[in-house]
Amino acid sequence: MSADKIEWPRLRVADWTATRDTLHMWTQIVGKIRMALTPPINHWWHVTLYPTARGLSTSAMPYEGGTLDIEFDFLDHVLRLRTGDGRAAAVALEPKPVATFYAETMDALATLGVRVQIHAVPNEVENAIPFAEDTTHASYDADAVRLFWQQLLRVERALAEFRNAFVGKASPVHFFWGAMDLAHTRFSGRLAPPHPGVAPNCPPSVMHEGYSHELASFGFWPGGGDEGAFYAYAYPEPPGYAQAPVWPAATYYDEDLREFLLPYEAVATAPDPDRALHDFLESTYLAAADVGHWDRQALERSPSEG
Repeated sequence: MSADKIEWPRLRVADWTATRDTLHMWTQIVGKIRMALTPPINHWWHVTLYPTARGLSTSAMPYEGGTLDIEFDFLDHVLRLRTGDGRAAAVALEPKPVATFYAETMDALATLGVRVQIHAVPNEVENAIPFAEDTTHASYDADAVRLFWQQLLRVERALAEFRNAFVGKASPVHFFWGAMDLAHTRFSGRLAPPHPGVAPNCPPSVMHEGYSHELASFGFWPGGGDEGAFYAYAYPEPPGYAQAPVWPAATYYDEDLREFLLPYEAVATAPDPDRALHDFLESTYLAAADVGHWDRQALERSPSEG
């Protein structure tokens, strides 16, 4: 089946909220392991996860004894931990409290001889229950998780195609476990004013590093609507950004979030979903670049360059 014939998976937020919130905490645990083992990269790009043909992965990480990767396998519903010398451990993905998942994951690391310490409290959530004490989040709907992963794969494809036209500094397409979103960010090349650092349970220094340079960011978040939402924002937001023309028609500017939002279902039900999402990404980028006076000639690839 060709890429343009693949349907966009449908998943109502209300149908999997409990599972989503549990999975969010599990990805935070694995993401914090990556953060502890991986050398820092600007804007926290060293802490993210990446969609794979089976789920979400840390990619290869160095540790004292070699190399490790950790992958959420959403086909077999197993967390796989693998070392470069062929050893492996696994944790079942099934209904269980975060505290149990945390203990099993740390035990699996220990059996592989990987010593790592993390700050075992979630970030960017209002009620930050320490992982070892979290018996509140304990749901796992395997079918819903598989649908969410398939959504991530579809969005990643679109964001990767969108990324190709920009030759300036740009992030990979990656999954931030803090807010549980798949994102891609473009930079103008100019410094930004210090970010106010307002994310819950997150030190201001994290936001200062993430938003140290002027940017336009785009992504998908499994919240903010009946089936999740695509978002776009600029930092610092230039005057006139919120009033700029954007597409498709279902796009709107949220005054509280200070972001453009496009409901996921508006893309999934569009006659040409890929075109609808591309229009959203391109028009919101132009909203930031044009009113923000970015040097577009230097930052963009012309169509003739392919």
